[in-house]
Amino acid sequence: EGGVGGGKGGNYRELSSGARRRKLWPGSESLAATATMGGKNKQRTKGNLRPSSSGRAAELLAKEQGTVPGFIGFGTSQSELLGYVPAVQGAEEIDSLVDSDFRMVLRKLSKKDVTTKLKAMQEFGTMCTERDTEIVKGVLPYWPRIFCKISLDHDRRVREATQQAFQKLILKVKKQLAPYLKSLMGYWLMAQCDTYTPAAFAAKDAFEAAFPPSKQPEAIAFCKDEIISVLQDHLLKETPNTLSDPQTVPEEEREAKFHRVITCSLLALKKLLCLLPDSELESLEEKFRSLLSQNKFWKYGKHSVPQVLYFYVLCLLFTFKTLQDCWLHVNAKKSVFPKLSTVIREGGRGLATVIYPYLLPFISKLPQSITNPKLDFFKNFLTSLVEGLSTERTKTSFSECSAVISAFFECLRFIMQQNLGEEEIEQMLVNDQLIPFIDAVLKDPGLQHGQLFNHLAETLSSWEAKVDVEKDDKMAYNLKNVLLNFWEKLSEICVEKVNKPEADVESILGVSNLLQVLQKPKSSLKSNRKKKNVRVRFADEIPETNKENEKCVSSEEENSEGMELMTELSLNHNSSDLLSPLRKKPLEDLVCKLAKMSINYINEQKSEHHLRFLSTLLDSFSSCKVFKMLLGDEKLSIVKAKSLKIAKLAQKNPAVQFLYQKLIGWLNEDPKKDVSFLVDILYSALRCCDNDMERKDVLDDLTEVDLKWKFLLQVIEKACSNSDKHALVTPWLKGDILGEKMVALADCLCNKDLESRVPSESYFSERWTLLSLVLSQHVKNDYLIGEVYVERIIVKLHETLSKTKKLSEAENSDSSVSFICDVAYNYFSSAKGCLLMPSSEDLLLTLFQLCAQSKEKTHLPDFLICKLKNTWLSGVNLLIHQTDNTYKESTFLRLSALWLKNQVQSSSLDIKSLQVLLSAVDDLLNTLLNSEDSYLLGVYIGSVMPNSSEWEKMRQSLPMQWLHRPLLEGRLSLNYECFKTDFKEQDTKTLPSHLCTSALLSKMILVALKKEIVLENNELEKIIAELLYSLQWCEELDNPPIFLTGFCEMLQKMNITYDNLRELGNTSGLLQLLFNRSREHGTLWSLIIAKLITSRSISTDAIKPHYRRKEGFFPLTKGNLHTIQSLCPFLSKEEKKEFSAQCIPALLGWTKKDLCKTDGGFGHLAIFNSCLQTRSIDDGELLHGILKIIISWKKEHEDIFLFSCNLSEASPEVLGVNIEIIRFLSLFLKYCSSPLAESEWDFIMCSMLAWLETTSENQALYSVPLVQLFAYVSCDLACDLSAYFDSTTQDTTGNLPVNLISEWKEFFSQGIHSLLLPILVTATGENKDMSETSFQNAMLKPMCETLTYISKDQLLSHKLPARLVADQKTNMPEYLQTLLNTLVPLLLFRARPVQIAVYHMLYKLMPELPQYDQDNLKSYGDEEEEPALSPPAVLMSLLNTQENLLENVLGCIPVGQIVTIKPLSEDFYYVLGYLLTWKLILTFFKAASSQLRALYSMYLRKTKSLNKLLYHLFRLMPENPTYSETAIELSNKDPKTFFTEELQLSIRETATLPYHIPHLACSVYHMTLKDLPAMVRLWWNSSEKRVFNIVDRFTSKYVSNVLSFQEISSVQTSTQLFNGMTVKARATTREVMATYTIEDIVIELIIQLPSNYPLGSITVESGKRVGVAVQQWRNWMLQLSTYLTHQNGSIMEGLALWKNNVDKRFEGVEDCMICFSVIHGFNYSLPKKACRTCKKKFHSACLYKWFTSSNKSTCPLCRETFF
Repeated sequence: EGGVGGGKGGNYRELSSGARRRKLWPGSESLAATATMGGKNKQRTKGNLRPSSSGRAAELLAKEQGTVPGFIGFGTSQSELLGYVPAVQGAEEIDSLVDSDFRMVLRKLSKKDVTTKLKAMQEFGTMCTERDTEIVKGVLPYWPRIFCKISLDHDRRVREATQQAFQKLILKVKKQLAPYLKSLMGYWLMAQCDTYTPAAFAAKDAFEAAFPPSKQPEAIAFCKDEIISVLQDHLLKETPNTLSDPQTVPEEEREAKFHRVITCSLLALKKLLCLLPDSELESLEEKFRSLLSQNKFWKYGKHSVPQVLYFYVLCLLFTFKTLQDCWLHVNAKKSVFPKLSTVIREGGRGLATVIYPYLLPFISKLPQSITNPKLDFFKNFLTSLVEGLSTERTKTSFSECSAVISAFFECLRFIMQQNLGEEEIEQMLVNDQLIPFIDAVLKDPGLQHGQLFNHLAETLSSWEAKVDVEKDDKMAYNLKNVLLNFWEKLSEICVEKVNKPEADVESILGVSNLLQVLQKPKSSLKSNRKKKNVRVRFADEIPETNKENEKCVSSEEENSEGMELMTELSLNHNSSDLLSPLRKKPLEDLVCKLAKMSINYINEQKSEHHLRFLSTLLDSFSSCKVFKMLLGDEKLSIVKAKSLKIAKLAQKNPAVQFLYQKLIGWLNEDPKKDVSFLVDILYSALRCCDNDMERKDVLDDLTEVDLKWKFLLQVIEKACSNSDKHALVTPWLKGDILGEKMVALADCLCNKDLESRVPSESYFSERWTLLSLVLSQHVKNDYLIGEVYVERIIVKLHETLSKTKKLSEAENSDSSVSFICDVAYNYFSSAKGCLLMPSSEDLLLTLFQLCAQSKEKTHLPDFLICKLKNTWLSGVNLLIHQTDNTYKESTFLRLSALWLKNQVQSSSLDIKSLQVLLSAVDDLLNTLLNSEDSYLLGVYIGSVMPNSSEWEKMRQSLPMQWLHRPLLEGRLSLNYECFKTDFKEQDTKTLPSHLCTSALLSKMILVALKKEIVLENNELEKIIAELLYSLQWCEELDNPPIFLTGFCEMLQKMNITYDNLRELGNTSGLLQLLFNRSREHGTLWSLIIAKLITSRSISTDAIKPHYRRKEGFFPLTKGNLHTIQSLCPFLSKEEKKEFSAQCIPALLGWTKKDLCKTDGGFGHLAIFNSCLQTRSIDDGELLHGILKIIISWKKEHEDIFLFSCNLSEASPEVLGVNIEIIRFLSLFLKYCSSPLAESEWDFIMCSMLAWLETTSENQALYSVPLVQLFAYVSCDLACDLSAYFDSTTQDTTGNLPVNLISEWKEFFSQGIHSLLLPILVTATGENKDMSETSFQNAMLKPMCETLTYISKDQLLSHKLPARLVADQKTNMPEYLQTLLNTLVPLLLFRARPVQIAVYHMLYKLMPELPQYDQDNLKSYGDEEEEPALSPPAVLMSLLNTQENLLENVLGCIPVGQIVTIKPLSEDFYYVLGYLLTWKLILTFFKAASSQLRALYSMYLRKTKSLNKLLYHLFRLMPENPTYSETAIELSNKDPKTFFTEELQLSIRETATLPYHIPHLACSVYHMTLKDLPAMVRLWWNSSEKRVFNIVDRFTSKYVSNVLSFQEISSVQTSTQLFNGMTVKARATTREVMATYTIEDIVIELIIQLPSNYPLGSITVESGKRVGVAVQQWRNWMLQLSTYLTHQNGSIMEGLALWKNNVDKRFEGVEDCMICFSVIHGFNYSLPKKACRTCKKKFHSACLYKWFTSSNKSTCPLCRETFF
């Protein structure tokens, strides 16, 4: 069945070259003219080994007209179908009928490449689904040929895809396929028998899509002739070489395809016979005969490939069954039976389920002539059959094993039926076949799953039934003999298995299983029927109407697991009494015999195997007869000790006697042994009791005395797993004895921790299991034991759980809590129909409470908490599904709500505890959401909600520190003392109850809102309002403790935020509620509104309706005042004017008393200040008017003004009004642009000083908040005045009264500082830690800021007490040293305002200090060592302390790793102080002369202080020191960096705090590089490579350009004039040019700055040179280079030094002969030490170095000893 090109070349060569090109280059037909593929040397497509000529292909196609003999499906229908894809000239008109896309795909299907075919077939399937039916129909004429070819493809994936695509084609074209059926059906049937299962299934699916099951036989019959032709051709004509092209396909592949096609053909033949109706078979008989008459067909029986052989045998069996006279065509003994024997002896090789069902029909059709001699024939046949069972494959497959066993019994019964009366055959069947077969199965446990016992029982039942029904006495007699013989032989093999001391476990288990099945045949059979089975009747049993059932099973039923044999006798499976007498007696005798044998082994050898065997025997055969036999002659010994009732019972009933005599002893022998089989014996004995009362008496007696917990557990477990057993023991389970025993057990287990340690864990676990079982097991929605006992057990569990808090975590880990959880969990999970009792709700509450409290309180380990959670959740889940009105009826819900309310209001919770509580509540509410009662959650939230008075009480109990910030910032005004509640010192963790309650309720409504549950009584708004109150309270705190910031973070993580709640719920009434509360209470409620507007949660338009009536806010109350103050920032100018207009009349004409009231001067001035604070009043006259009113108040009521007085007697009202007046004056100065009169200035300045005096005199009262606030605003006013006068210029002084400036400087400013400097000293002296965020230190900020305006003269004329240190080296006068000693240590003070103020004051002093060392300079420099001089000792001593502190903070961090210092942390103050100290040292250094600088730098070098600084700076400076806002600026400008911008150390401004340290570090580095370049260079050159690179990279990138520019600029702008030397600079090239001229000599030097200036060396290059010798010239260049490299100063200073040196040279001063320079390059001294011998002079430092390095004391020149 090859391709067109000769049957061997495949499909490829049938295509024209044009078609091939279209495959290779789709869409490129135009190439056809130029590119041909007939050439011999062209590269060919993969797989095409022989060049082919397109002409030859076309010629062949034309000649053959598209039909080739052997092509199945060509020309079979009436219309001649085109069987190929047209690709030659003349076929275009047909070609055009097919859609172009389909045409391309169909051509790809003709290719050899597997991937191409696979993809093309998948594409074809998709196109069939997606295209219109009409387009798809165009493909049908070409499909049969392609399908027939490709459905036999070697690649299984292609075959599968073909069938899948065919199904899609069928679904699209439906009945349009009919004309092509005959061409397709043969191959289609073969495809359904494909050996690759997915392909076969796909073909079956396609077949079913085309034909419903009822129509399938009809369709097959329609095409039967074509099908048989295809199959005949494949079976008789095809060879491996005709199926595949030998030139292109490897031999192995050809063989494999051939074997597969043959196998498919054989199976298809069998399927054809199976599906064809009987009527159609006759018409094919002739064709079958011709097939059977062919030798080739019979040769398949000798085939070497097992697969072919087995399918051949299957086909043969089916053929013989179907065709009546097939024996005429074959020699059965030679051709059939050897093959058949081989197949069945090997177990069907995996096809047992298919082959074996045909063996019975097969032997039933055998003619007499073939089976003679019968005995040998049937013996051989059955022996082969049994042998098939011994193969591994059959043993491991249940279905195959069942098929073999089923076939064996069918054939055995058939042979027995046919040959009854022939004794030899009967004997052979039972003795030689059946009994050995049973014996083999009993020995091999692997075969026992094959349902042999069921088939045996069915066989016996059918024979017994025949004996009862049979009219023929002779037949009945024969069958009876057969049965007697069978029982005799069976008894022998059973006894043989059991009668051994070491009996084989599997064998005796098999015996007991066999006897069980034989005792209850019908029930056993029913339970073991797993699938729909084939029913087989023998010929004499088949009624005429059922003849068609004799047809074999269809392929769907081929996997049946066995044959169900019909018996006429109906057996009642409940009673063995209905067993046939032919079975009952021999079976009972056998059982008694085996039982007796077993008890002997048990008694004598304690054989456990026999005991287990006895247990299974008694389970099936529990009768008094057996028990009596088991007892034998033993007397009633043990039972005598029992009660009379039990003794009588034992006497009457051998089963009870056996139980007490034997069973109890066995049970108690070895407690560790598995005893479940002994418990089975107990149930067998109980079954023999007459009634329930007897059973209850026995069990009660056993429970009280004999049964251990382990056995009790097993008795109850077996009762739960089996309804029959449960029925036996129900009265006992419900009885008092067991109930009390269980309660006692619970008591013992729960208290086990309090007793001494008991043996083992398993000892307890089985008892807990027992307890759990009796609580959780339900039968018909009722408890296993009495309900009253369940209640009592739960109470015990509850009591134990309540004690856990008293135990430690370790004790709880070992305790019974874990077991209680398991028991309770099982109880709750299983109690679906049982209602919870009150005690179980109490238990549930305790479980919930344990989970809702933190570990610190409950002392429970994590694994237990997890268990507890699962347990209470299962309980709540059960609870909510129980009743309609859950909340009212549930004590758990009611009590848990009360408990939660109490937890958050009364108990002290920390964050962890609150988190645990919220998590538990979340779990609880999410469970409640599942309730059908939609109101349940709302009711529950309502019951946790506090009432108004409870909320108010919680708000009152919140500490009042929150007020500090609003007071300082002027957002709220107070004139009463309200600071009653403050944070307690020790209470650093407990959250206030208001926070806990608002968090809990917010969490609850968050859960409720997600499910859109509506809350009653505006609860949603109230809860949100309280949450906002809590959050606002936290936000206003100045320096909140960690636990409060943690609280806010926790709310964020849990999504408990206002925005979340607002989005989920309807909060329309919230704003009105907030305004009402703000108007009523003021304080935080007012701030909440401001916060909501600031955070844009509320628009300003939304609040307008609430303040439309301005007069409604008057008369003023605290609430109204605070509401207006909070709204001020958001009001328009007009609205503010309206409010001010209400205030101004009110300020006039108050009495002294009214001035201080809220509704008097205080309140109205406060509102005016709030309006003024937002810069909305620019009416100068108005401001002056109010100032005049205040001046008038002073005249009328001067005692209200707190001038120079003791504040301890001042009332809060008076303090309040003073504070507002001072505030007004400050704001007046800031915002009033019109000039003041002299009297107004006098009033303001005198008042300010008087208030400052009051502040100074009342330092002891700073702890009183209003006094602190008074001090704050007083200093603030002083600061504002200082700033005002500091910023006056020539232009602005014109507006001021004459002499005002001088008065300010000479009197007021002096007065301020003489008051504030001592306050600073005393305040810092009392307290070492004055955090700037603490309200107690609020006045520090304005005070320190005021002190920054102190002038140098005022500092030097201080009146501070003397502070001198013994042995302190100093050249300074005492008053200056005192000032330094007082201020310098404050740089370490832990308050930023103090550090910055002190820095500013000292900064003004630093330039003055070097002068005192300069005056004493002569005492230094000429000693024999390197001279050094310390900067001010007090500074260096402080630096030393700071270095030690910083070593702890930064020492362990590698250089280059950036450290972020948290603002206002302890480290922050250390680092800030350290950097400020260095700024001062560098300022001091810069102010010194070059000679002093040399001495100071030598000191710094010796102490290595500078090195430490530089290392620290590279840990503190940011990697990118640019300002963050520079990103917005234009890129062409240089970005602003911390090096280009001057650092503003602001005391008040805290927004830039995070940048303070980085910016300051950069500033210090900049100064160091600028003022100590030589020392930095020295450090850099000696540092390790990594540090070297980091420093170089950073400095080059960010600092060098800035410094170079500054250096060049300083040269350009320098006013320094040199006699005889001119200096110029070029900024672009970073060059400085110096030209030195003296007489006729001209020297020009060019100084080049490096790119990493000042780290790299400065290069000195020569310019013009006139009149100087080369050597001298070189010396001078070297000297300049040395000066610039080693001097810590600017280029101008270096040039000045060099010029000085050259001048001295011309003046006749000789060079030092060591350094060849007149002026020393480091300490700038002249050569003074002369040698007595050669009279040459040297620098002291050079000589010192010479002596130390050479280890000699001789003159460097004359080598004489130097004196």
